[in-house]
Amino acid sequence: MIVAEHLYKSYGDVQILKGVDLKISEGEVVSIVGASGAGKTTLLQILGTLDKADQHAGTQLRINDINVHALGQKELSKFRNLNIGFIFQFHQLLPEFTALENVCIPAFIARKSKAEAEKRAKDLLGFLGLAHRIEHKPGQLSGGEQQRVAVARSLINEPALILADEPSGNLDSESAENLHKLFFKLRDTYNQTFVIVTHNEDLAAMADRKLTMVDGKIIT
Repeated sequence: MIVAEHLYKSYGDVQILKGVDLKISEGEVVSIVGASGAGKTTLLQILGTLDKADQHAGTQLRINDINVHALGQKELSKFRNLNIGFIFQFHQLLPEFTALENVCIPAFIARKSKAEAEKRAKDLLGFLGLAHRIEHKPGQLSGGEQQRVAVARSLINEPALILADEPSGNLDSESAENLHKLFFKLRDTYNQTFVIVTHNEDLAAMADRKLTMVDGKIIT
């Protein structure tokens, strides 16, 4: 699923990643932990093709056997939209749109028909226990409901890979626990691969593998 080798990243004189090697199998749930500033979010952004690693000898990033560093910007945007789902600490829902409309946005970007997008969105929202909330806007939803809408949005194009950055960091303990269980239910249902950056030790411990980053490197 993911093969990353010799990933380096610097911003000016500040080196964030210092040679990260990483292999993740299809259907695996992997958590990444570490102190603030260790490079976790930078690594996630590179894995998600939102940023690009610096060029070093041997640097490569392959996702589903695709060399993403070889893709042009237009190809990369299409690849990201169809193959990678993102879940952030803050749900990033558009406040003027309903839950259904928010979930449909990535499908519309992928040029799927309105009927196809809405059917898939309704199925996902139903699966996530939100069938009765599809016409509600984010401001009318609880924090846990908003995050589940964001999860549905990340799944709309049936991506093979889900990347989550502190997904439960803005939730109360009960909502966080429900979200954590949901990730594993999704993996078991759709065989998707999850990479989760988190400070939540309970979530990290639930993963198939827990990786620790220290000073720009993965040490376990």
